[in-house]
Amino acid sequence: MRIISGLARGTKLYTLEGEHTRPTLDRVKESLFNIIQNDIPHSIFLDLFAGSGAIGLEAASRGARKVILCDNSKEAIQIIKKNIEKTHLEEKVELYQLDYERLLKDKIKEEMDIIYIDPPYATNYAIKTIQIIIESKLINENTNIIIETDKEEIINQIEKMQIEIKDKRKYGRATLMFLKANMR
Repeated sequence: MRIISGLARGTKLYTLEGEHTRPTLDRVKESLFNIIQNDIPHSIFLDLFAGSGAIGLEAASRGARKVILCDNSKEAIQIIKKNIEKTHLEEKVELYQLDYERLLKDKIKEEMDIIYIDPPYATNYAIKTIQIIIESKLINENTNIIIETDKEEIINQIEKMQIEIKDKRKYGRATLMFLKANMR
């Protein structure tokens, strides 16, 4: 796994070992960033369930003004710290070892431009996260919300929510959903 483009281009990242993590495949990451590349410069980018931090660090490398990385795992935080140091992007990154609900409800006080949600596939955290960010007013009508999931029931639930699905793309097992909140 590596940084694809920008300031830290080509930097190889440390990854987490074990069955509890599932890094976003390079082809999925490359497609994701091709789609959102024009929205990244000067943005505030939130990477929830950050794992190794690869997605958020890619955004920082490509010009995001501020990247917030959050993971509840101590092991993930240790890997993310090493990757932040290796990419030399420290001045752009805020790192939190917290439960995602606590981060969203208690720590973040500003609107996000891009939110990337890649929770463990065997959970309903994606649905809960969308509900919290809408209730907490952490988004506006221009915020890009991106969810990575492989669960059809999560996709079906999102399709029934008060949120606009701008795009949906499938890459093998993974589906990326690009959402916009209806702020009326």
